[in-house]
Amino acid sequence: MSDEHWYEDETGSLVRPYTVTRGRTEPSGKHTIDLLSQVTAVDLGADAGRPEVDHARAALLALVRRGARPVVELAADADLPLTVVRVLLADLAEAGLVGIGEPRRVEPTGPAADPELLKVIVERLREL
Repeated sequence: MSDEHWYEDETGSLVRPYTVTRGRTEPSGKHTIDLLSQVTAVDLGADAGRPEVDHARAALLALVRRGARPVVELAADADLPLTVVRVLLADLAEAGLVGIGEPRRVEPTGPAADPELLKVIVERLREL
């Protein structure tokens, strides 16, 4: 993350998370945001100018602009609790600044998709 963050590394947050989220602990009901939801920045074009968002939301938006990533990665990179990130992302989505997509589902292939192999692994682990 850039040097411009709204907390101190040694002492922790200078602003309590509930203050940043305005007391909210859940995102608005309009958005379903789970750990693996893909977040992308919305291109507003050159004519749109800079959106009016506070420092916490602007810092999170800067992380999203680096490339589409899951919510859990954004929370880790922002060094914020997941509940705070979910609320901030919902605010950014309502402002039309980010898109929140369904999580990418990856179907296992090869040996990982073999249920018999998985059963053998479980049995071996139980033997330990």
